[in-house]
Amino acid sequence: MSHRELYCDVCEGVALFEVPPCVDGHGIDCPELICTGCGGAVVITTFMVPVARPAEGRRHRPARRAA
Repeated sequence: MSHRELYCDVCEGVALFEVPPCVDGHGIDCPELICTGCGGAVVITTFMVPVARPAEGRRHRPARRAA
């Protein structure tokens, strides 16, 4: 099992978390973690933020400033 130290809201401090046996086949990369102190569970996940891109054929013009 993989172990990590993270802040636990229930224990109100840093605690050791471990990955429980994963039934989804994630292995040590399972997003579910269990606090070894109180048994509280957390899910760690990442997400991607789309980046806005200018439309093709358009160029970005800097704003004009008065002299």
